[in-house]
Amino acid sequence: MTAPVISVRGATATLGSRPVLRGIDLAVHSGEVVALLGANGSGKSTAVRAVIGQVPLTGGAISLFGTEQKRFRQWARVGYVPQRTTAASGVPATIREVVTSGRLSRRPFGLLTRADRNAVDRAIGLVGLADRAKDAVCALSGGQHQRVLIARALASEPELLIMDEPMAGVDLASQEILAATLREQVAGGTSVLLVLHELGPLEPLIDRAVVLRDGCVVHDGPPPQAVGQHALPGHDHVHPHAAGEPLRTGLLT
Repeated sequence: MTAPVISVRGATATLGSRPVLRGIDLAVHSGEVVALLGANGSGKSTAVRAVIGQVPLTGGAISLFGTEQKRFRQWARVGYVPQRTTAASGVPATIREVVTSGRLSRRPFGLLTRADRNAVDRAIGLVGLADRAKDAVCALSGGQHQRVLIARALASEPELLIMDEPMAGVDLASQEILAATLREQVAGGTSVLLVLHELGPLEPLIDRAVVLRDGCVVHDGPPPQAVGQHALPGHDHVHPHAAGEPLRTGLLT
C-alpha cells in the first residue's frame, strides 16, 4: 500500500510546561479529507503545527509522503493555511502579490514563468477574487482576506492542503465560495487535513473525523452525528512563545 500522506504516530508535545498532545495517532491517506475536531484547548491547532514542523515533538514521530519529517524537503507539495489574524490583514501588498508569494515555494530563485503566473491567476479565480487582484489586502473584509490566504496556499498547486479553522469568522457567502474551492481541489486529488470547530458547508466533503479531547484521540471514523458534544466553538490556546516561532519548514507564514 502507498504510504499515508500524513502519518503521526504516538506524538507528544508541550507548550511551556503544559502537555498538549498525549500520544496521538493520525493518518491522512492520498485523496482523503480528514477533519480534526475538538473543544477549545483540545490540541487541534498544536497537532497541525506539529505536522508542519512549527511545534517540536517531545515524543513520537511524523512522516510526510512516506518521509520522516525532519528529512522532508519537498514543501512545495504542502499548502498551509494558518488561522486568520487581524494583524495579517494589514500587510501593505496587493492580492496578486500575496498569492504570488505562495508560488515561491516552487521557485525560490529566478523570475516567475508563464506557468507560475497562470497558477497564481487560477488560484485567485478559484476563491472568487479575480476582479480584485490589484486591490490592497488591507482593504478586504475578513472573509475576503481568508480567501486570499487560501489562494496563496493553492498557488503552489499542493498535493496536500492543511487548513487551520478556515471558516472561523468568515461570512456565509465566503464560506460557500471556500467550500466550492475545496470541492474542486478534492476532485483533482488533493489530500486535505482541516481543523474545524464545526463542519458546516464542508460536511459533505469529509471522509473521516478525528476528535481530540485533552490531547488524546477519542474518535477516528465517520464524522460524529452530535458534533457539538466533541467540538465546541473556539480556538486552541497557543503559548505566546510558540506563536512567535518562525516556520522552520520553508512554508510561508
